[in-house]
Amino acid sequence: MNKNTKISADLLDSLTTAVMLLDVSLCISYMNISAEVLFGQSLKRVVGKSYKSLFNLNISAQHFDFVLQYKEPQTLRECSLNTGNKELIVDCIASPCVSNGQLKGVVVELHRVDRQLRMSRENQLWREQEATETLVRGLAHEIKNPLGGLRGAAQLLESELLDEELKDYTKIIISEADRLKALVDRMLGSPRPENKEAVNIHEVLERVRKLVKPSLPDGVQLGFDYDPSIPELHADRDRLIQIILNITGNAIKAVGDKGTILFRTRILRHITLNHKVYRLALKLEVIDDGVGIPKELQDKVFFPMISGSAEGTGLGLSIAQSLANKHNGIIEFESKPGDTRFVLLLPIKETKGKE
Repeated sequence: MNKNTKISADLLDSLTTAVMLLDVSLCISYMNISAEVLFGQSLKRVVGKSYKSLFNLNISAQHFDFVLQYKEPQTLRECSLNTGNKELIVDCIASPCVSNGQLKGVVVELHRVDRQLRMSRENQLWREQEATETLVRGLAHEIKNPLGGLRGAAQLLESELLDEELKDYTKIIISEADRLKALVDRMLGSPRPENKEAVNIHEVLERVRKLVKPSLPDGVQLGFDYDPSIPELHADRDRLIQIILNITGNAIKAVGDKGTILFRTRILRHITLNHKVYRLALKLEVIDDGVGIPKELQDKVFFPMISGSAEGTGLGLSIAQSLANKHNGIIEFESKPGDTRFVLLLPIKETKGKE
């Protein structure tokens, strides 16, 4: 390696962008340190191999062939990159590598954008949730005050009536006022203060499994895939149960009389939630193989009063998101027929002895 080549390699290794050089046969002849980190492979192990041994990129073969044929750069935005171990979203820039007038191959630059997309989506969810909570609380308070007057007037009227048949009507008014008050209380959320303590997430999940098991149809299986290494959370146990119950309730409706629901837990490292970086976070997935969420509702599922079922109030996911936010976490989802995944992300705060 001559001096100029060594300087060029050092410069490429200093970049945070993953850079690869493919020869005219689309085999790997070089990649920098960022590319080695991205793929979890050293250059020595993959040199001379087809790029397909490292990753699959949608329309990549046509993409690279075009560069070789026409010697013009090509860019793919927000592509799905499958490395075998993980799936990422990247911007891919492929440029011809020409030396002394001869085409030597293709230079491939891979810029990860999944983190930025995820943060943008997370920020949107936070903003929507804050706006929704403000609106709902304002409406709920406006509804709650006249409901109390309505119920009180019905009670006074009932005490003045002598006809028992007429009292049946006042009982209906009182009963419906109580039902609406309960609905408003759910919209406002629980008034009790948080009771945060050390919580084992798997104990919470097993509690939820016991709660929903009696109501599961015979054809619905509720399974689990737990990572036992996950440390305890500092959280409100009852509110965690409520979050998971609300998500699981939707999954049960989605699968109907036959299907599978899975609880899966994993650890995430160095994750940003609400603009704060956490060394460790919980990733809890509730996965079902039901009908999925209609596309027209997917942008609104965390809004109150939005429901895919006729009997639903549409409050479950809105409340769950609000409770997750109070734990500095967030709920995300992906849905298509046969595969819906709600993901609860919660930071894991270590105790002082472990910092």
